[in-house]
Amino acid sequence: MTSPHKPVLLDEVVAAIGPAPGRHVVDGTFGAGGYSRAFLDAGAQVTGFDRDPTTTRFAEGLGSRFRLVLAPFSSMADLLGEASVDGVALDLGVSSMQLDEADRGFSFLRDGPLDMRMGADGPTAADLVNTAEPAELARLLWVYGEERQSRRIAAAIARRRAEQAFTRTTDLANLIERVLGGRRGARVHPATRAFQALRIAVNDELAELEAGLAAAERALRPGGRLAVVTFHSLEDRIVKGFLGPRSGRTPGTSRHAPEAPRGADPSFALLSVRSTAPGDAEAAANPRARSARLRAAERTPAPVWRVAA
Repeated sequence: MTSPHKPVLLDEVVAAIGPAPGRHVVDGTFGAGGYSRAFLDAGAQVTGFDRDPTTTRFAEGLGSRFRLVLAPFSSMADLLGEASVDGVALDLGVSSMQLDEADRGFSFLRDGPLDMRMGADGPTAADLVNTAEPAELARLLWVYGEERQSRRIAAAIARRRAEQAFTRTTDLANLIERVLGGRRGARVHPATRAFQALRIAVNDELAELEAGLAAAERALRPGGRLAVVTFHSLEDRIVKGFLGPRSGRTPGTSRHAPEAPRGADPSFALLSVRSTAPGDAEAAANPRARSARLRAAERTPAPVWRVAA
C-alpha cells in the first residue's frame, strides 16, 4: 500500500506502536492515512478516527482490516470499549492535506474562506474574529498562539471589523503583517502564531487532546502502546503532563493529569524519558517536521486513573 503523504516520524511511531497480525491499533488522527497504511502493512487491524468528513476518500481500498470512524479521537474508548486495543497513535494539529487546501482556511499563504474547522459544523474562524470581544481575542492569541503582540493585533482587528468584516485568510494575514511590521526576510510569517491560536480555539484542540489521552488510557490493554506526535509546546506540555504522573515521575499539571491518589500504581511506563525529534534528513525534507516531538509509553496492568468531574 502507498500513501499520498508520508506523515512525520512515521518509522519512529511504527516502532513505538509495534503493529503486528492479531493486534488492534487506533489511528486517532487518520488524515490522509499514512500511519494507518503502515500499520496495515505490518498486518494489524486498524480503526481510524477523524473529525474531517473529507478524509473518507483516503480510506478507499484499505481492505477489511480497516475501519474509519468519523468522530473525535476522544470517543475511542466509548465506541471501542475499555482495554480493547493494542496501540493508539495521535498526530496532532492540522494536517498537511488541510494546509494545502485553500478552501479549508487553515493557511495564511493561500487565499480562502476564513474557516479553519476540522469538522463540518460549529463556528468558523471568521465568526470568532468578527464577534469576540477584543480582550477575549487578545487572550486567545496569547494563550493558544503565545503571541506577544496579542493586544495590538486584537485592537487592529476590532478597528478594521467595525468597517468591514473579515472573510478571507489573506485579508487577516495581511492585517497582522502590517501590525507587526512585515516579514523582512524572517523565517516565520508574522501571522503564524495568530493563525495557530485561532485554529486551536475554533476546534477546541487542547481540551480534545486532554480528553483523548484519557480515552486512550481507558482503551489500551495492558502492554498496549501510546504514541503522540506534537508540533508545539502547548501540545507537548499536555502530553508530558499526562504521562509524567501516570508513569510515576512528576505531579500533574492538567485537569486530566492530577496528582496520583495515595497508593495509586503507574498506569503507563515511558518508552523513553525524553521526547524523540526527527532526524536531520527528515527535518530538511519536510519543514513541518522540524518542531515535531514524539512521546510514547506502554500501558501497565494498573487501573485507569479516574478523573474527578
